[in-house]
Amino acid sequence: MKVDVKVPEVGESVQEALLAEWYKADGDIVEKDEPLFVLETDKVTLEVPAQEGGALQILVQGGETVTVGKVVGRIDTEAAPAKKTAEATAAKETEKVGAEAARVIEAEADAAKAAAETPETAPSEAAPKEAPREASAKPTEDDADTGLTPVMPPSVRRLVGEKGLDVSKIRGTGPGGMVTKGDVILHLESGAAETAPQKDLETASAAETQAPGTPEATTRKPMSPIRKRIASHLLDARQNTAMLTTFNEVDMSRVRALRERFKDDFFKAYDVRLGFMSFFIKAVAAALKEFPEVNARIDGDDIVYHHYYHIGIAIGAEKGLVVPVIRHADQLGFAGLERAIVDFAGRVKQNKIALSDLEGGTFSITNGGIYGSLLSTPILNMPQSGILGMHKIEERPVAIDGEVVIRPMMYVALSYDHRIVDGKDAVTFLRRIKEFIETPERIMMEI
Repeated sequence: MKVDVKVPEVGESVQEALLAEWYKADGDIVEKDEPLFVLETDKVTLEVPAQEGGALQILVQGGETVTVGKVVGRIDTEAAPAKKTAEATAAKETEKVGAEAARVIEAEADAAKAAAETPETAPSEAAPKEAPREASAKPTEDDADTGLTPVMPPSVRRLVGEKGLDVSKIRGTGPGGMVTKGDVILHLESGAAETAPQKDLETASAAETQAPGTPEATTRKPMSPIRKRIASHLLDARQNTAMLTTFNEVDMSRVRALRERFKDDFFKAYDVRLGFMSFFIKAVAAALKEFPEVNARIDGDDIVYHHYYHIGIAIGAEKGLVVPVIRHADQLGFAGLERAIVDFAGRVKQNKIALSDLEGGTFSITNGGIYGSLLSTPILNMPQSGILGMHKIEERPVAIDGEVVIRPMMYVALSYDHRIVDGKDAVTFLRRIKEFIETPERIMMEI
C-alpha cells in the first residue's frame, strides 16, 4: 500500500510554503513519526513527520514552493520489509569484509613488530602482502593523514558525501569499526564536523589569481520566506508607527544575589534553572497593569486595550528571529515562566514551533545581552505598542550615597508607539520596571 505524503495545514492564513530540505533520500526506509522534511512559511519553520513506515518516494525536490495539501512524496508500506532484509544482508557482508581486513592488518602489525625487534634482519620475501588500506575496518591515525576511507554502508557513504564530511574524523562504532549513520549524526551534532576544504581552496586560489579590475567573487541566493517576512514586518514597523525609544539602566545586584542564593534549591524543587528573564517578565506584567496603553494596540481609529498579558519572548533561530508567546504570563510563577522559555527554545531549535505559538502577543521582550549587546534600539513587533530590550550585564562604577562603587549594571530600552503611548508614560513605565528589578521583593508583594 502506498501512502501519500502531503503538505499539512500550518495556519489559517498560510496557503503555501517552501519545502526547504528532505531529511531522507529517494528510496530510503523511514519509520513512522520520523521527520521527513522541513517546511518554511513566512512565520515559522517546522518538521513534517512520516505518517507510516516504509520506502520513501520523493515527488517534489527540496527548494520548491508547495501549496497546502500538495502530495510531495509517497511511502510504500509493503516495500519496507524486503529492503530492510537486503540492508541487513549488506551490513553482514560489510561486517565480514571488515573483520577479514582487521585480521590482515593485525597480521601486518605483528610482522612489523617482529621486524622492528630484529633490525639487522633483511626483509623477508615471504612477508605477507600489504592489505589494501581502503578496506581498513577502522580508521587509524595514519588514515587521518592520508585521507583513506573507512568501511561504510552505501546509505552512510551518501550522507557523508551530501554533508561534505571528512570521514577520517568520524569514530566508527559499528561491527568491525564500521561507520554507521548514527556515528555521522553524532559527529554532526557534536560540532566537530569538518567539511572537505577542496572547494574553498579552489575558490581562494581563483580569487588570488584573478586579473586586476575583474569583479570580486559574490554569492547570490533567494531570501527564505521567514527572512522575507521579517524584513517586511520590520519595515512596516518603521514606516507605519511613530516609534520612539527611551533608555534607563538597572542595578542587577539584588536579583543576581537572590538568584545565586536560591538557584540550587529552585532547580531541585522544579527541575528547571532560574534565569533573569523570568524576573523581567514578572516586572513587565506588573508594570503593564499600571500602564494599560503600553499593553494596547491601534486598530483603525480605535484603541484596543487588552485585559490579559501575553508576553512574547524573542528567540534567535537559524532561519531568523521568532517570538513565541507566553500566554497569561502574569498568572505564572517563576518556575512556570522558566519552563515555558526552555520549552520554546527547544522547539524552535528542533523546528517544532507551531504557528499558534507565535500569535496573540500584547508585548514583547528581547535580550540582546546573550549575544554581547551593550545597548540597542529594539523595533516594535506590530501590532504591539511596546517592546523591552535587555542587554549585557557589566560591572561599572556608579555613584551611590555619594560614593563610587562597582555594581553589575544593565542598560534597558523601551521602544513604543508614540501615537498611543505618551513619552511621560513610557519613561515612567521603564522606571517602574527598574524599581521592580532593583527591589525584587516588590514583584512578590505587588507593590
